[in-house]
Amino acid sequence: MRTLSPLAGLALAALLAAPLTAQDLKRPDGWKVRFDRAGSTEAELQMFVSMPPGWHITTGPAGIFWDPALTASGEFRAEMEVFLFDPGERKEAFGIFFGGKDLEGPGEEYAYFLLREGGEFIVKRRQGTDTPTVVDWTANRAIASFAHRGDAATAKNVLTVEAGAETVRFLVNGEKVAEVPRAQVPVDGVVGIRVNHALNLHVSRLEVTPLG
Repeated sequence: MRTLSPLAGLALAALLAAPLTAQDLKRPDGWKVRFDRAGSTEAELQMFVSMPPGWHITTGPAGIFWDPALTASGEFRAEMEVFLFDPGERKEAFGIFFGGKDLEGPGEEYAYFLLREGGEFIVKRRQGTDTPTVVDWTANRAIASFAHRGDAATAKNVLTVEAGAETVRFLVNGEKVAEVPRAQVPVDGVVGIRVNHALNLHVSRLEVTPLG
């Protein structure tokens, strides 16, 4: 598994400071985007690019980002490593989604596990236009906040979803923060990234591995 070392983090910051061309801003090959708000277009998306290791996303409107080839089923672990740049005073959420189905159609469905600045997480589902809450906003010390990052340029968090035979566990930086019955959330399907409004972040890793 690849992670960003402190030196790599500095290199990333330098790369982001460099001017980008229109070609640089092109959506990664094979990836798809869907915004929450009807009528939003990719012209409102400031940046979504491949930037090894991983992808850099700077949103306008809230939405989801996915590669249709990345799917999970049965018992698995889905994991995302993400670096949050300065969110200002905003507490917009970001994280991982799983169980994605009909992501480009009216029957859009997935579950999502998000963090927000201030050290809180939430678990929700999307079923068409409905977004029922599974676990409401909850504070947890395992979550790294930008405000408490020390000398680092970003706040790093690793979000993990472990789908077992009977339950789904949610972890941040290796610590369990919630567990729900598998029947409460859609599990099998596409795995991807969810980012709310006006956030700047780097996803250095998004992967699925067998659980066990």
